Amino acid sequence: MAQPQSLDTEATVKQFKEFLLSYNKLSEMCFNDCATDFTTRKVLDSEDKCSLNCMEKYLKMTQRISLRFQEYQLQQSEGASVMPGMMQR
Repeated sequence: MAQPQSLDTEATVKQFKEFLLSYNKLSEMCFNDCATDFTTRKVLDSEDKCSLNCMEKYLKMTQRISLRFQEYQLQQSEGASVMPGMMQR
C-alpha cells in the first residue's frame, strides 16, 4: 500500500512532467513561428516581440479554455442535480 507522502510525491512529479510538456510545446511552437534570422547570434527585436506575443496569446488561450471547461462542468453538475428532482414530481 502506498503511503500518503509517496502519493503526494507522485502527484507532484506528474504535475511537473505535465508542466514541462506544456512548456516545451509552447517553446517549440513560438520558436518555429518567431525565429527567422539565423545569420546572427543576437535575438532580433522583432523575434523577441513575436515570442512574447506568442507566449501571451498561448497563455491567455489556455486560461480561457480552462475557464470555459470549468463553466461547462458546473453546468453539467447543476443539470445532473436538477434532473432527479424533476423526476420525483
